[in-house]
Amino acid sequence: MSTGFIPAAKPLVGDEERAAVDAVLVSGMLAQGAEVSSFEKEFSEVLLDGRSSVAVNSGTSGLHLGLLAAGVGPGDEVIVPSFTFAATANSVALTGATPVFADIELEHYCLDLDHVESLITDATKGIMPVHLYGHPANIAAFRRLADRRDIKLFEDAAQAHGAALDGQRVGTFGDFAMFSLYPTKNMTSGEGGMVSTGDPVIERNLRLLRNQGMERQYENELVGFNARMTDLHAAIGRVQLGKIKGWTAQRQSNAAFLTANIQGVRTPATAQGAEHVFHQYTVRVDEDRDGFAAALKKEYQIGSGVYYPIPNHRLPSFKRVEDLPNTEIASREVLSLPVHPSLTGGDLERIVVAVNQLAGAGA
Repeated sequence: MSTGFIPAAKPLVGDEERAAVDAVLVSGMLAQGAEVSSFEKEFSEVLLDGRSSVAVNSGTSGLHLGLLAAGVGPGDEVIVPSFTFAATANSVALTGATPVFADIELEHYCLDLDHVESLITDATKGIMPVHLYGHPANIAAFRRLADRRDIKLFEDAAQAHGAALDGQRVGTFGDFAMFSLYPTKNMTSGEGGMVSTGDPVIERNLRLLRNQGMERQYENELVGFNARMTDLHAAIGRVQLGKIKGWTAQRQSNAAFLTANIQGVRTPATAQGAEHVFHQYTVRVDEDRDGFAAALKKEYQIGSGVYYPIPNHRLPSFKRVEDLPNTEIASREVLSLPVHPSLTGGDLERIVVAVNQLAGAGA
């Protein structure tokens, strides 16, 4: 059995990524250029069945600019989960709109459809489900709901590169979708984000907003941002894109081994027709989740993560009083175990032994 510390996440960057960056440095063309353009095209082909993609400097920028490009602003409401990273709600607030927090379902930790529908008002501009932990939200049903209520649908696909529902890729359902390229995601560009859209107006607005409002130099059509991706980051992303399918298969294999062998905690469920890409392998520990995590690290040298211990509505930045019972349960009980593609067979066996022993001991 393996020894040494097993980290909860491990970015995989090798000689090919370094060579790609070096080639850009040698070229002297470092800012947004040909590498970014190629990365956008290849990302669309590999992960989005050809749907257009726009590269930006971070996932949060992608959400923020996507919302602005779709016309979200002051006076609007966008329904979001509270159980997610704060960037989801932050991006709505940064437009001047109001994030409205909805509860999740506890099988997959994604937005609850019925609760979302109950929150729709005349001010609702859109719904933004999160494909949390790499599992697709019930996105086809949300698309139908949005169409029926004449509102927009946005996808936070930060953790869901390659996930699908009934054969359709996430990122192709919404008016726009955002994928994060942060170092610990299923693939990375070092830092960055990719926004997909099938709407040519949203696409053009995105390209303007990321580049100071310009399509042509010095012809600023609107007030924009400097949210461009550099060619250095795009070069890394292009290499990683060639590896994502193999890494995803390894994550799924690792997750299958854990699910088949772990006992005493609630293991992740995958909905019928869903392809889960396991950005995280998230279990639920009924009692003393934090003590369980501490024991994993201290006694077994296994890292883990709690995503997310404080729901967005209770963060100091929002301070909302909401009745979101499933969100509160998840925030107390979830624990993400290592599932990344660099795990060895010995690592997986150690994780199983540790979890089963701690669960059996009631840690």
